[in-house]
Amino acid sequence: MTAAMLLAMLVLLGLSVPVGIAVGLASAFGVYAFTKLPLLIVVQQLFIAIDKFPLVAVPFFILAGNIMERAGISYRLVDFAKSLVGGMRGGLAVTCVLTCMIFAAVSGSSVATTFAIGAILIPALAKHGYPRPYAASVQAVSAELGVIVPPSIPLILYGVSAEVSIGELFIAGFGPGLLIAGALAVTVVVWSRMTGWGAGDGLDRLPVMTATRRAFASLMLPVVVLGGIYGGVFTPTEASVVAVVAALMIGFGVHRELKLRDLPVIFRKSVISSAVIMFIIAAAGLFSYLITQAGVPAALGRFLADTFAGPLGFLVAVNIVLFLVGMFIETSASIIVLAPILAPVAISFGIDPVHFGIIMVVNLAMGMFTPPFGVNLFAASAVAQVPLNRMVRYLLPFIAVVLACQMLITYWSPLALTLRDLIYR
Repeated sequence: MTAAMLLAMLVLLGLSVPVGIAVGLASAFGVYAFTKLPLLIVVQQLFIAIDKFPLVAVPFFILAGNIMERAGISYRLVDFAKSLVGGMRGGLAVTCVLTCMIFAAVSGSSVATTFAIGAILIPALAKHGYPRPYAASVQAVSAELGVIVPPSIPLILYGVSAEVSIGELFIAGFGPGLLIAGALAVTVVVWSRMTGWGAGDGLDRLPVMTATRRAFASLMLPVVVLGGIYGGVFTPTEASVVAVVAALMIGFGVHRELKLRDLPVIFRKSVISSAVIMFIIAAAGLFSYLITQAGVPAALGRFLADTFAGPLGFLVAVNIVLFLVGMFIETSASIIVLAPILAPVAISFGIDPVHFGIIMVVNLAMGMFTPPFGVNLFAASAVAQVPLNRMVRYLLPFIAVVLACQMLITYWSPLALTLRDLIYR
């Protein structure tokens, strides 16, 4: 049954059927053709998969990101980041990395980060002499931080699927997120110095104090959201609602750039994005239920335990598999399907489930900017108005850098767990 469902899913994906529909149809086919279960089980499991309170955070973080995009928060964060690092050669590209990290600390979505920040910085990078495909590549890769730096929608999905504390996952994401951001910043600076790009990056740069004053309310958003979570004021799920309310207050009351007429557009865009993600989660939940009933997780666990003598070999294999999966399967679907299978095996090898969650999310996040189906690539390509094939040669060094960071995250667990242990242990 499992092989038939996988084959059906791959055929549908090859026919350009959307991921959620492909997974759902393949699962329904498995129920109909290989089990005696009533088809009602399809509807039941679709509902059960999304009937989880922590998933409420998903649509609210998406809504918060869309409000931030319309409320003048994005370009104020860009001005702030540029005031700090824009004065050196390559500083504008570093501004892209830094702004994406700050924006991600509220929105939790890499696609929202790509559109919100890319619409400002890709034209600015092109204006300052950077090739447009390179600018789009920097944006696509930097936006990956949206699913690593907390709050992160994929980390929420892993926590729900593997029954791991979302608060612990969030705090564990800081170290890896800062590592990748720092590595990307160094990469773009070195690249700029080698090519001569970015000589005029300091033009039109605001003084640090002026930019900080203008962006102060925007900078307080991640402080309020993350500070409230770790201060015990509210849960990660409640933090998503706080993010929406805070973004509305800033947009209407502080910046005064958000208008009532903007809300229908924001709500419509957020509902569509949320519905797509929730449908993928529901379909992946049904698929996960069926392969669990078929005994796949237990069989896979026995196979991995017999094949690998220790955690080192297991993690090598997992990283290879997840990297390949991330290139073809949407991140949310991959986490929902694979986390319940792989997390128990990781625990049996003595790997901390929080650490393993960070490994999974960082690895699968690379699929967002690797061909052929990287969603950030398509978003950045649309914003920059350049064909995807022109971006590929600029992506390869970034992929190598993030892979190197992934190896460090995988084999040096204190990078993810030290801060978690200080707060939760």
